[in-house]
Amino acid sequence: MQSRHYDAMDLLIIQVDQFISAVRGQNVPATRPYPAAEIAEHPLTEAERLESERLMRVNHAGEVSAQALYHAQALSTGDKTVRAIMERSAVDEGDHLHWCRRRLMELKGRTSYLDPVWYVGSFAIGTAAGLVGDRFSLGFVAETEHQVWIHLHKHLRRLPPGDTKSRAVLQQMAEDEARHGATAMAGGGVVLPQVVRTMMQLCSRVMTGTAYWI
Repeated sequence: MQSRHYDAMDLLIIQVDQFISAVRGQNVPATRPYPAAEIAEHPLTEAERLESERLMRVNHAGEVSAQALYHAQALSTGDKTVRAIMERSAVDEGDHLHWCRRRLMELKGRTSYLDPVWYVGSFAIGTAAGLVGDRFSLGFVAETEHQVWIHLHKHLRRLPPGDTKSRAVLQQMAEDEARHGATAMAGGGVVLPQVVRTMMQLCSRVMTGTAYWI
């Protein structure tokens, strides 16, 4: 069976569709069950509900960014193996996006008003990382996932004790992020220079700090 060749217009349409899907919550259905489906909803005070909502909004914004990063890095590589790693990870991140949005709905919350900004900015960063080279791009994935893993564990500590549903979602996400990072390094990723890792941390702080409120 011949693989289809996509011209520039095809690729543009695909990218616009992926952007709309990630930002509007209309991406393809999750491939795995919702981790909190069988967990009972425990009563939360209004202050606790609001804190959980804000934390899950941040995590949803992070998953919007992850979709953009992986889509851009898959598009900018000519290596089929590297593209497969990016596309497989993007599927998992799509699950995370679904789960975070569903949990936000359960908490009667909302997504970040700046989701389009997070997507476009992350797509630009992912494209730049991909153009540097595949080993750098894979290293960028590994470092991103490492920082996200740390971030998720911070949120697990900040969640209200009674919010076991959000906890189940974040725990599964953390497991997936660790696996993505290990896969990227096994695929040939390199450890990034400290200056790059520091810049990534600063960008992450801007996004997470802003999405918490807006």
